[in-house]
Amino acid sequence: MKAAVLHQPNQPLTVENLDLRDPARGEVLVRTATTGVCHSDLHFVEGLWPIRPPAVLGHEASGVVEKIGDGVSYVKPGDHVILSFSPFCGRCEMCTTGRPHLCTDASGRDPAPEAGPRITWDGRPVSQMASMGSFGEMMVVPEGGLVRIDPEYSLETAALVGCSVMTGVGAVLNTAKVPEGATMVVVGCGGVGLNIIQGGQLANAGRIIAVDLLDNKLEMAKHFGATDTVNGSQVDAVQAVREMTKDTVDFAFEAIGNVKAARQCFDMVRRGGTAVIVGMLPFGSEVPLPGAAFLGEKKAIGCFYGSTRQRVDMPRLLNFYRQGKLKLDELVTRRYELGQINDAFAAMKNGEVARSVIPMSN
Repeated sequence: MKAAVLHQPNQPLTVENLDLRDPARGEVLVRTATTGVCHSDLHFVEGLWPIRPPAVLGHEASGVVEKIGDGVSYVKPGDHVILSFSPFCGRCEMCTTGRPHLCTDASGRDPAPEAGPRITWDGRPVSQMASMGSFGEMMVVPEGGLVRIDPEYSLETAALVGCSVMTGVGAVLNTAKVPEGATMVVVGCGGVGLNIIQGGQLANAGRIIAVDLLDNKLEMAKHFGATDTVNGSQVDAVQAVREMTKDTVDFAFEAIGNVKAARQCFDMVRRGGTAVIVGMLPFGSEVPLPGAAFLGEKKAIGCFYGSTRQRVDMPRLLNFYRQGKLKLDELVTRRYELGQINDAFAAMKNGEVARSVIPMSN
């Protein structure tokens, strides 16, 4: 199969012909339909998070089941699926208490030693980001990393639910549980940030303030439901938000993966308010917080994957889309071919896109 390969951090990806073995027990072979290009992928490209090279990145995708391994019962060949970058086992304490996104059993994520690596290149093992590696034409993935969907949905549309939509909407509805009428701020209006804004609309938040450094991103934020905008390149964002709201922000969401933005979110919320760190902060980074603020019961909480219950929440999001309550098609700004993957990353860094996708097959 063809796949975009990361050789070393801060080097261009190249498209190579790789070998993919058949699915072993508990695994599924999926033909990639569409993959999104996410800021989290860029973190690995830039060396902000480690991965053993050579590696196939990509973790937001949809596809069609081609072949199943022994013991697989949830899907069959021909099924349309969304890929989940956080496979779950269904047996550990996290799974059985309703938090499958925090599954602690890694046995199904990585291939069994006797099965050998899923991807090889001239006999050498190739790393697979998030048990997926969707920047390739095919994927061998664990059964617990699949969400079966109705074939009525476009696979391009469905792919976005696999990361940015689930993460953003879930951060509001599942992680923070934003109540009706609350005031919320979203710092960073890329793919995840726009979906946090949409989550605020679904929660019927009273006010949704978008903060970014680029006017074109703020215009997109208004299209997706922001009631107010602040350009942080022109004013002190924290001060501007406080003055705008008279210091009544209930929730502030960090959606970039930036330490400074995380601290800004904590400083923006009122006494008793909550800063929700949704972005993927650089590996090893720390966020300094003022100790005295905790006497006002301010909170800073983490968010992973929108606290998703994959096979419950993802179909629900598609149903919201079908009802016209969730914008998905409008998220796609550009489409690229696999060989243009480096151009897609450049456009993301320049703030030119909400979401770029690479249609592999449909």
